[in-house]
Formats: sequence, structure tokens, C-alpha cells
Amino acid sequence: MMKIKVCGMRDTANLAELLELKPDFIGFIFYDKSPRFVGESLDEEFIKNIPKTSKKVGVFVNANPDFILRQVKRYDLQFVQLHGNETPDACRTLKSRGVNIIKAFSIDEAFNFNSLNNYTPHCEYFLFDAKGSQPGGNGVTFDWNTLKRYQNDKPFFLSGGLSLENIEQVAELGIKIFGLDVNSKFETEPAFKDIEKLRQLFDLVRPAEEEIEL
Repeated sequence: MMKIKVCGMRDTANLAELLELKPDFIGFIFYDKSPRFVGESLDEEFIKNIPKTSKKVGVFVNANPDFILRQVKRYDLQFVQLHGNETPDACRTLKSRGVNIIKAFSIDEAFNFNSLNNYTPHCEYFLFDAKGSQPGGNGVTFDWNTLKRYQNDKPFFLSGGLSLENIEQVAELGIKIFGLDVNSKFETEPAFKDIEKLRQLFDLVRPAEEEIEL
């Protein structure tokens, strides 16, 4: 069963509604050029008390390692998603400080998947997003058939323009995808998620629990 990561959260009440759906991962964006930048709006105590079953992910773009580590400690983040041009050495350095890494890559038809080999030892997961004007949250897809060239064993998230209209096409690819990373197509405005749309997504991705006859 594919995991679901809901990225770009900020509003406490909206987040409380999301938690009722029990997402596997929740993303908070610490990139000040993003319309979903958390700024100082996050309720620290609320974030710290999110159930461990929903992993908290801090999203950073070419950020200073000390800044990243401060946010990890401040909000008790379980993962850091590096969504810029971070090198394998940058991943290694953070990993050595006890940080779990998700490394994001912008994918097009010319992407060289062999370039990921040096990242593999230092990351828990990869994330494949579409190239766009911003590092993420552009709401566009890439040609998912490109992923058929991926030969690495590292589990990965699929990101970029995922919506209720195209989500079923993911299963038709015949590719083992660890998780789906959803964002802009499930919003009523930047950083505010449409919970009903997300509920439909969860119903599509997660098989219904079988009723147990007593």
C-alpha cells in the first residue's frame, strides 16, 4: 500500500482536520520564497504533539545546515526533505547529525538516474518532482514513464501535479512507488488543504478495511 504525504501545511485547524485522516507523512515548508512558507505561524506545541504515526517532514531548499538542525529540534521533525541543489556531502553531513533525509530531484526526460548513486547511502527516500519555476508546488506533472528507467533500490515518493483526476494512472504504470506526495491540487488556497478532496484520495489509495464477522 502506497504511503501518503501531504505537503505544505501551516494552519493549525486545517492540520487538525488532516490528522483525522491519519496521513503517513506531513510536510512543512521552511523555504521563504514559497507561498506555503511556515514563517513563525506554526504552533510549536501542537506540532510536537502530532502522533508519531504521522511523520513530520521539514522541507528545505539549499538551507544552512545549522538552520535545518534548529528546526528539527524546535518542531521534533522526523525527516528533512532537501528540495534544492544539495550535494551528496550535504546529505551525508546531516545524516551524521542524526537527521533522516528525503532528497528531492526535478525530473524530465533527460534526467540521468545514475546521478543518484552517490546520494543513496545518505538518504532514507528519494522524491521525484516535475521541473517548474519553483523548487516544488508547481502543480505540474512530468512523464511518469521516465521512472521505468529507475534502477535504484531506494524507495521513492512521486510528486508534482498529483490530483484526483490522474491518481489512478499511477497504478497503471506498473512501477513500485513508495509514496505519493500531494500538495497544490488539494488546496483551496496555498497552505490550506481541501479535506474532502484528501478524504477521497485516501479512499482511493488505501484499500477498504475488510469487515470482520464475529
